[in-house]
This record gives sequence, structure tokens and C-alpha cells, in this order.
Amino acid sequence: MSAAPADLPPGAVWVEDPRDPRVRDYFQLTDVALRRVLEPQEGLYLAESDKVIRRALASGHRMRSLLLTPRWATELTELVRPALADGIPVYVGSPGVIEEMTGFHLHRGAIAAMHRPTLPGVGEVVAGARRVAVLEDVVDHTNVGAAFRSAAALGVDAVLVTPRCADPLYRRAVRVSMGTVFQVPWTRIDPWPGGVGVLREAGFTVAALALAQDAVDLDELEARPPQRLALVLGTEGDGLSRRTVEAADLVVRIPMGGGVDSLNVAAASAVAFWAVRPR
Repeated sequence: MSAAPADLPPGAVWVEDPRDPRVRDYFQLTDVALRRVLEPQEGLYLAESDKVIRRALASGHRMRSLLLTPRWATELTELVRPALADGIPVYVGSPGVIEEMTGFHLHRGAIAAMHRPTLPGVGEVVAGARRVAVLEDVVDHTNVGAAFRSAAALGVDAVLVTPRCADPLYRRAVRVSMGTVFQVPWTRIDPWPGGVGVLREAGFTVAALALAQDAVDLDELEARPPQRLALVLGTEGDGLSRRTVEAADLVVRIPMGGGVDSLNVAAASAVAFWAVRPR
């Protein structure tokens, strides 16, 4: 066992046992099956790195606890002091203990367990939006996070995720997005593809990105974009479901060269968002 650092912030708790029940929220975070059980039950998600934690707090999310390595416990006073003042537990452990606890190396030295907010309704999220992205059954958390980051950077006003899409608040999705999952309004759209009708009634033209014989080139959509546009992107490998493609107002493809027929969904989202960004 290692001794607590002499400069441990007053009120912070030194953790020596990686199975200390007080830090159960952080146990083996790489086990996706465990997170699926734990997170919905207790209403938690995890924010990794000080930048992501700050963005979560700035968006109004509430912290449940904070876990740091000794270096960051002394450097991130702007996170530690307010948390302790509000009675939020702050735990500090050696890098080795935290890695054994979580199952991965904490590169940026800070991770927080956050209370999940209640998701808004679809109507609330798309009200006033000109560009909306729909992620259909995208199961890779990295791709979800990357799509959110592109959405934030390239003028997408809201993101809707279908029932089987990976959770944007999973740790890896949040980290890859650089916290933009807290910046871009989002919610789940259910049922799907029945939700296409909801978007159409709200005044959106629904464009499905898919390889189809009747698809128009993205260049054409870029030249004459509708005032309100919802871009639907499909899961890795299989792409959009046939029912979604049939329900959409039009099908769009990204022109390709070099014998390549399609892009990874995260790359495709960035290209499409750039092309139809509001001018």
C-alpha cells in the first residue's frame, strides 16, 4: 500500500484498494456489458479528462463523484475545490490503482461519474433547427463520438439517435467527441423509421445517405439544399435499413473515386455535414 500524498487536497479521499466499494462507479469500465447494466439502473455516465468534465458541468450536468491521480488532484483546483465545497466525493489514487480499478490507463488523470440528464423530446430538440443528423444503429462508440464532433463543427443543429444506436454518453463516445455531446442538442427518436414521418411533419426534407441506383450525388443536394434538412446515416457495414431508405424523401450518395464505394460512417458524416452546412 502507498501512503497518501502530503499535498492531498483537504477533504479528498485517498484510495488504496481498487475494489473499494466507494468507487464502484469506476470498476472495470472497459466491460461494456457491465456498463449497460450499471448505467441505466443508476442513471450514470462517465466523463474523462478535465476538458470533457468542464463541458459537462457547463451544460448543466451534475457530478456524482470525481476520481483523479495525485498530480491532477493538485493541478485541477478549479474542479476539485467546487466539488468538495458542494459535498461531492473526490477520490485520489495512484495511476496503478486507478488502472487496476478501471481496466485502462487514465491518460488525462481525471474522470468523473456524472448523473444522466433526462432526455428531451424530439420536438424540443429539433425546434428551430435547420440541419439535423440521424444516426441509425451506429454501434461503434468511436464513430458516434466522431459524428458528434463533426456535427458541432460543421453546422448541425441537433442529432437524433435511433433505439439501437450506441449511447452517446458512453465514456469512449464522450471522449472522442471532445465533450461536444454536451454541446449539440440530442435525443433518441423512437420508433424508427416511423420517426421519419415526425421529421417530415416538422418541415424537414429527409435525406438518406445510401448506395442506391436512384441516389443523387451529394453535389446536387449541396447546390440546392432545402431550408430544413435531416441527414440519415447508417450503421457500419450494412448501412441504412431498406425501410429507412424507402421512407426517406430522397437518397444521396457521396461521389467516390479510386475504386472505393463508400466511407466509414464517421468520415461520411463529416463530408455530408460540410456539404450541406447552412450558408
